[in-house]
Amino acid sequence: MENGFGKGCHLHLIDGSAFIFRAYHALPPLTRKSDGLPIGAVAGFCNMLHRYVEGNTGPDAPTHAAVIFDYSGKSFRNEIYDLYKANRPPAPEDLVPQFPLTREATKAFNIACKEIEGFEADDIIATLACQARAAGGRCTIISSDKDLMQLVGDGVEMLDAMKNKRIDRDGVQEKFGVGPERVVDVQALAGDSVDNVPGAPGIGIKTAALLINEYGSLEDLLDQADQIKQPKRRQTLIEKREQIEMSKRLVQLDCEMELDFTLEDLEVKDPDPETLMTFLAEMEFRTLSKRIADQIGVEAPVIPDAPAKSSGTTDAPEDKPFDPDAYEWVKDRATLEVWAQKAVKKGYVAVDTETTGLDEMVVDLVGICLSVEQGEACYIPVGHKKGASDDLFGSDELAEGQLPLDEVLEVLKPVFEDASVLKIFQNAKYDCKILRRYGITVAPIDDTMLLSYALHAGQHGHGMDQLSERYLSHTPIPIKSLLGSGRSAITFDTVPIEDAVKYAAEDADITLRLWKKFKPMLHREKVTTVYETLERPLSPVLAQMEMHGVKVDRDTLSRMSNAFAQKMAALEAEIHELAGRSFNVGSPKQLGEILFDEMGIEGGKKGKTGAYATGADVLEDLAAQGHDLPARVLDWRQLSKLKSTYTDALQDHINPDTGRVHTSYVQTGANTGRLASTDPNLQNIPVRSEEGRRIREAFVAEEGKTLISLDYSQIELRILAQMAGIDALKQAFRDGQDIHAMTASEMFGVPLDEMTPEVRRRAKAINFGVIYGISGFGLARNLRIPRGEAQDFINRYFERFPGIRDYMDATKAFAKENLYVQTLFGRKIHMPEINAKGPRAGFAQRAAINAPIQGTAADIIRRAMIRMPDAIADLPAKMLLQVHDELIFEVDQDAVEDTVAVAREVMEGATAPVLKLDVPLVVDAGHGPNWAEAH
Repeated sequence: MENGFGKGCHLHLIDGSAFIFRAYHALPPLTRKSDGLPIGAVAGFCNMLHRYVEGNTGPDAPTHAAVIFDYSGKSFRNEIYDLYKANRPPAPEDLVPQFPLTREATKAFNIACKEIEGFEADDIIATLACQARAAGGRCTIISSDKDLMQLVGDGVEMLDAMKNKRIDRDGVQEKFGVGPERVVDVQALAGDSVDNVPGAPGIGIKTAALLINEYGSLEDLLDQADQIKQPKRRQTLIEKREQIEMSKRLVQLDCEMELDFTLEDLEVKDPDPETLMTFLAEMEFRTLSKRIADQIGVEAPVIPDAPAKSSGTTDAPEDKPFDPDAYEWVKDRATLEVWAQKAVKKGYVAVDTETTGLDEMVVDLVGICLSVEQGEACYIPVGHKKGASDDLFGSDELAEGQLPLDEVLEVLKPVFEDASVLKIFQNAKYDCKILRRYGITVAPIDDTMLLSYALHAGQHGHGMDQLSERYLSHTPIPIKSLLGSGRSAITFDTVPIEDAVKYAAEDADITLRLWKKFKPMLHREKVTTVYETLERPLSPVLAQMEMHGVKVDRDTLSRMSNAFAQKMAALEAEIHELAGRSFNVGSPKQLGEILFDEMGIEGGKKGKTGAYATGADVLEDLAAQGHDLPARVLDWRQLSKLKSTYTDALQDHINPDTGRVHTSYVQTGANTGRLASTDPNLQNIPVRSEEGRRIREAFVAEEGKTLISLDYSQIELRILAQMAGIDALKQAFRDGQDIHAMTASEMFGVPLDEMTPEVRRRAKAINFGVIYGISGFGLARNLRIPRGEAQDFINRYFERFPGIRDYMDATKAFAKENLYVQTLFGRKIHMPEINAKGPRAGFAQRAAINAPIQGTAADIIRRAMIRMPDAIADLPAKMLLQVHDELIFEVDQDAVEDTVAVAREVMEGATAPVLKLDVPLVVDAGHGPNWAEAH
């Protein structure tokens, strides 16, 4: 086919996300000198594209090529299983602004750049590969992603560019134990912890391959599951059949997508020199632009020098090189005592613990590492077992060369509890909880993760590996190199000690080096008070709260799950009746066809895939127009989410020993200082719906006790009034007025005694919307009014309270000049994208406006939490949870009033003596046998 695609054509499909993350992790951080924009990943990505173009010449060169990207947001698989990929952490903060730049880079190299909303890159690759094969051509997929291995064969192969290794049918057989056509069956059984595909519990890749090879297919295996001899395996396959079948739908790639382009559109073309050089110049890639310019015979662009933005580096002397072979394996008491004496003599010691897992409540201590000087560190193993976990001769017997745990703790306990020796950790909360379980209360502490957070919030993440690469130019030994990954992963107690020494001691060495860099920076960056009063003292408070946990009634959750299931079934029946036929309510595609094709409802819009959009916003609009079916589907979706995310999932988080749920608080999770809650997340339990509120009924007090809830009232509005200097709002708060009614009266000229609920509701929506930089479009959607009317409300609001506009303008100007904003307590929230162009600019500006308000509110509740343990020390009360502006306590029933009085005084006086507000802080209190009644 001339200028088309057919026999003899060779298509290359590049996994764009893999290129991006490889580039990000392979290079040290880099920022554009002119404005501080992170560009390290873009630089690596461009180098990889350049090498790709250079290396693909000759007879086997591609005739067609494309870089395929994942579209941001959820895919159709989230409609199948809403927890799909729920375990994946968010992308690093400094990588997010680089995603769109990698698309621009691809286009600058004149390579086709494709992504489709609602679908993952793998599905686009699958569709194109199958089309190429059907047209008689060849396809090479440049990726090592195991999910793509189901496509290999009959003209389709993979290339692992990192290892320069081609993956054919034999390679797939080696990886999965089956051919490409049965990869999805094996994956459906084995599941995938990375993508949160559940699979069949207890069945890994090897067992799955064995079963599929024996029975021929997943379907035949499940149909004959009752014939399997092993009782546990038989029971799992029978009871989890629906889950396994769902898992197959999750891992099966869609090879029949409707594309808005053709294979012919992917024809390889030379880059346009002017376009490419312009992009490289904008990125300020001097070396790469000169190299490419020389190769293609054009003049390299002139890139002017610019003063470098401060990167937070110090003038400290050059670090000693890392030498893993120099780390010491402590095998006897005499050597251990020498290290203890070194720590006492120095007055500080970096500490890290190694454990059998991540759940501090149940894991066992495997070893402790120490460092008192750069390049000098030791590892003290205490729990390593003989033989590897996959060794036939492995056992629970301890390996040789380890001191008894009791002896190690006897030597180190005095050091760890010595007030004259500073203990330095990376994430002290985790290590201190581990040591607390072994009878050691560690103090005083420093924490390099929190030091980084106080210094660099908003610039990048604060994990050890990222900090090491960014500030020490050192890539740590990856934990996966020791433990492996997926279902074949081992635990640290089965790692050979000689390997563990290098990895573990390096952690302590890195921690010490980071501490020496970060600690002196606090004063220079003027955030010493933030670290010393808001970060460091909060860590042990959170640790204690996590260890207390909160009691959750499994029976209540189970009854709710059953009730939700019954309601969902009833809703499905009603939905089918309204639709006139049965269909899969969880399928957006089928729902769209019902609504817009069969029922003829107007306003349907098709996406690039050809399917109608049926997101919540679309259904809400249709429901508001009086259509019953979309309203019922919204109800069904809400119940489905509540059931899967909360009433079902929370049962798995109940600790079998304590009967309580022990969440983990992430102190560095949000740039503004707000805490995050994980494993499980207890901060996102919905409260707006009746069903959502009922979930809190399962959080109960122990017998003879009650739960108390204390919640700041409208704290962010109070802070806005303070920061923007709005006298009318300040006075209303001082007078204890209904702030929303007062705002409505001021704006719309309605006397307070004639206020209607609708007018008050509109004022409330504007009050809270303004804090988050709401647009006329957003307010119109919230209030279901025309956009012009909503914009008039916002304009009138700013006219009545001009101080708010002044605050916004001043905050944006400060952020653009300084690349950060501040809370009233001095917390710096960096805004590296504030000077960006395009759609990102609006988001960055709204974030800059809101951050000082939300950050100040977060600082206030942190100050209250830090003071609380001492304040309630003489009361039979424990602080259990923090949920945004709310604190939850468990207290003896006869001490409710005393506890409320003490805790309220602490919370309402949290700003003193540092800050005197012109508006009072008010705390609402409630109590009851469960959280729902207390709130």
